[in-house]
Amino acid sequence: MIDRVDYAAASPEGYKAFGNVYVTLLKSGLPKELIDLVYLRVSQINGCAFCIDMHSRDLLKSGLTIDKLVLVPVWRDAGTIFSVRERVALAWAETVTRVAETGVTDDDYRAASAEFDAKELADLTYAVGLMNAFNRFGISFRSTPAAAKA
Repeated sequence: MIDRVDYAAASPEGYKAFGNVYVTLLKSGLPKELIDLVYLRVSQINGCAFCIDMHSRDLLKSGLTIDKLVLVPVWRDAGTIFSVRERVALAWAETVTRVAETGVTDDDYRAASAEFDAKELADLTYAVGLMNAFNRFGISFRSTPAAAKA
């Protein structure tokens, strides 16, 4: 594999702008664990090894059980391990991430807006968009997961 650009070092202002969105989301009022679950699920869909590794570690550090972590990819079949709010957020993350396939249907929107108020849904969608962008950086520039560095 060829060495690829360290995008954060090559364009620190761009990286900082994305970082500002991340910080804003931490202050949004949405629970950090919910945001991290969304980040993880989006990263799984996109296949970003660096982000999957990072967000799995973040969730474990925050106290998420391994039982719950391993069921994130199959959350629909995990019964009540995920709260209603988490299931709605994960469904929204999936449909928005797969926007070219889903078109984000009116039914998907109705389900999300029934659980999240307007600000929360906007912030949740910012989180999905942010992680989709970071996944594209991680995959394009082959960011090395922490587990692979060890």
